[in-house]
Amino acid sequence: MDMNIVCLDMEGVLVPEIWIAFAEEAGIPELRITTREEPDYDKLMKYRLRILKEHGLGLKEIQETIARIDPMPGAKEFLDKLREKTQVIILSDTFYQFAAPLMKKLGLPTLFCNNLVVAENGEIVDFKMRCEKSKLTTVNALQSAGFETIAAGDSFNDLGMIRASKKGFLFRSTESIIKDNPDLEAFEEYDELLNAICASL
Repeated sequence: MDMNIVCLDMEGVLVPEIWIAFAEEAGIPELRITTREEPDYDKLMKYRLRILKEHGLGLKEIQETIARIDPMPGAKEFLDKLREKTQVIILSDTFYQFAAPLMKKLGLPTLFCNNLVVAENGEIVDFKMRCEKSKLTTVNALQSAGFETIAAGDSFNDLGMIRASKKGFLFRSTESIIKDNPDLEAFEEYDELLNAICASL
């Protein structure tokens, strides 16, 4: 019986970065910062919510951008092939209010992420993390339930789950993250990642 679970990051790996897409549509370059540049997610989200408030933007405006985002070319096919071979969970620091339409376009894979606190007027007033260091904590919990994990991601906040897993890979990461983690295999194409994961099962 296959006791492996593949844990994948979502943004930057399967779909474009939501905040970058929104920053471009809204014309607010400060919102382009992601976990590739800012390792402290709590600090990053508080910064984002402050900028949204300053510009009077809320959940509706972000969801309108998300409705126009498609998965990266080849992402759904990659995911379909991978799910035929083994179990897959997407571990993301995004929010259900953002990710739901994107999950439909990816064939409704299992997603563990977080929740936004939204006021009646649509203002995003806070965010609730599922648990601390959610990706690493989830990988550790899966392992304690008897699973072996294989993980792939592109950002600082993926390194914990990648390093804690039986096998871990960087995918479409930044030059600096790749350079700082020379022992991790880094891939740019879905076929390469699929082959590497399947070889690790």
